[in-house]
Amino acid sequence: MFGNLKGLLMTFKTTLRKPVTAQYPKERLPIEPRRMGFPMLMWDKNVGEPYCTACMVCIRECPTQCMSANMKDNPLQAEGKSARRKIVESFEINIGRCILCGICVDVCNFDAIEMSYETELSTFVRNGRRMDLRELLERGTGWQEQSGWKPKKERQPAKRGPEAEAKVEEPT
Repeated sequence: MFGNLKGLLMTFKTTLRKPVTAQYPKERLPIEPRRMGFPMLMWDKNVGEPYCTACMVCIRECPTQCMSANMKDNPLQAEGKSARRKIVESFEINIGRCILCGICVDVCNFDAIEMSYETELSTFVRNGRRMDLRELLERGTGWQEQSGWKPKKERQPAKRGPEAEAKVEEPT
């Protein structure tokens, strides 16, 4: 008897409470700032090339194997404008397979991959969420401008000539 009354009392309490759901396409709940979205590639504005060297570390560590990349020789390195000997030629991420774990960001040695806060990239095409290098860099440069992103460690361009051969003193 008391169990039934307790259940009825709980029902009345919850009917007077404000709903916690949202009618999705029309209403959207706020997204937490720590929420990870989809990966994107960063652009080095100082040199004018992507940070990615296609070293394949992120591809090897990805648990779903949703990435692929190829590298090429860096023409700016031959001119002495860049310290990167290789840069990315093609890069593709299958967003439909990505589980947003962030392992690719953690293992990247060049600050080339970051996770965005984008959460809605659905399409009506089954295989329509494959992002190529151009789209990944566009999203990355947009994110850099929006958030003021800076790399964790700023790298200097390669030095040529007599100053490159000068001996650097080691800290004691």
